[in-house]
Amino acid sequence: MAAVSGIGLSWGSKVSQRPCSSPSSSSRSRCRSSGRRGVIRMAVTVEKKKFTLQKSEEIFNAAKDLMPGGVNSPVRAFKSVGGQPIVIDSVKGSRMWDVDGNEYIDYVGSWGPAIIGHADDKVLAALAETMKKGTSFGAPCALENELAEMVIAAVPSIEMVRFVNSGTEACMGVLRLARAFTDRLKIIKFEGCYHGHADPFLVKAGSGVATLGLPDSPGVPKSATIDTLTSPYNDFQTIEDLFKAHKEEIAAVILEPVVGNSGFIPPSADFLNFLRQITKENGALLIFDEVMTGFRLAYGGAQEYFGITPDLTTLGKIIGGGLPVGAYGGRRDIMEMVAPAGPMYQAGTLSGNPLAMTAGIHTLKRLKEPGSYEYLDKITAELVRGILDAGKNAGHEMCGGYISGMFGFFFTKGPVYNFGDAKKSDAAKFAKFYQAMLEEGVYFAPSQFEAGFTGLAHTSEDIQRTIAAADKVLRQL
Repeated sequence: MAAVSGIGLSWGSKVSQRPCSSPSSSSRSRCRSSGRRGVIRMAVTVEKKKFTLQKSEEIFNAAKDLMPGGVNSPVRAFKSVGGQPIVIDSVKGSRMWDVDGNEYIDYVGSWGPAIIGHADDKVLAALAETMKKGTSFGAPCALENELAEMVIAAVPSIEMVRFVNSGTEACMGVLRLARAFTDRLKIIKFEGCYHGHADPFLVKAGSGVATLGLPDSPGVPKSATIDTLTSPYNDFQTIEDLFKAHKEEIAAVILEPVVGNSGFIPPSADFLNFLRQITKENGALLIFDEVMTGFRLAYGGAQEYFGITPDLTTLGKIIGGGLPVGAYGGRRDIMEMVAPAGPMYQAGTLSGNPLAMTAGIHTLKRLKEPGSYEYLDKITAELVRGILDAGKNAGHEMCGGYISGMFGFFFTKGPVYNFGDAKKSDAAKFAKFYQAMLEEGVYFAPSQFEAGFTGLAHTSEDIQRTIAAADKVLRQL
């Protein structure tokens, strides 16, 4: 991945100055009174609130006796960055507040779903109306049709779709479907690409050389991963060698078209096109895991952005608007193998529940409005260039990049083409940067190896404040 550097622009923090033509009634009142005689003006000094995580610490310590590691998903425990995990109290727009009252500009967005902003008013209103009818039916509802039609219209590869409840569940289903359709067992996945915690996916490549998979977690039997082949991302030769070594045995190649679980790593030129071609030539399916990139890089996801159409696609996050959801879909002839239309079994009690469908429908409606992705591209470009410029000016080796509302940066000179390159990053320096940015009121993902996200609720002021904070912190590291 080529480093994205600044282009000679600089951003300083700005104080918002509203003219007397401000449309708000309170502003008009202030403007009128400022012209009267005898107005008393008072200078008020506001002391910055001291940063403390005392309440977060108390709640988290209690949680460790109740839940493994005190969390329900490992990255939340801050093991990669150290320090005290923050316990969130509320979110709105681009902001989040912890239980100690600290306010943060959020670049995690609930790990991707909050692309139109947290607790969007229209989504909340729609959910309130839907809840009057019930929260779960366990039976068909019209909302499933509506969201399915929107997904099929948007995503080039999807002619039919099955809704589930998580990205992990979507990837489990799509793997079983690929094996059923091809009557083959082996799959190829890429080191550093995450496809949920199902047994066949918990495998990584060894020493950058493609090998038969060995389990990456205790409790995963070797028999569950023996048909999982691995390769470094962006590695053309290894993929060719795997297809030669396993002729007519490979059911599918699955990947994040832009890696987000090793940090932000885009595909090199022609890599996706190469995968499309070699899978077709060998009777294998190409699967894009767009749980993260779907409706984020473009309305039609990474496959629209890059112009490459896979056979099958997994989705999640954004299509549920912040509620638990997942989906897999693809060519009609493949999807018709899914029960009850076909013999491949998969089911889910809460799949297609009316709340997730409602939140997804109204999130996608907002994203489809003109200018949405142009705005995401603009603010993300400013953010990444600003941070990288600040790092360069402070003497740090950094590289990074972005596409639309997805971004990342590494504390290494780069370029970063795969997980092996990403691991060269100075994780200790990132941890110090991360903790200092928290104190400045900026919340990034608590790992060097996770992508970041912007959303439509982020403002230019948010971006400028973040760059100013990064400049301050990077000069102190």
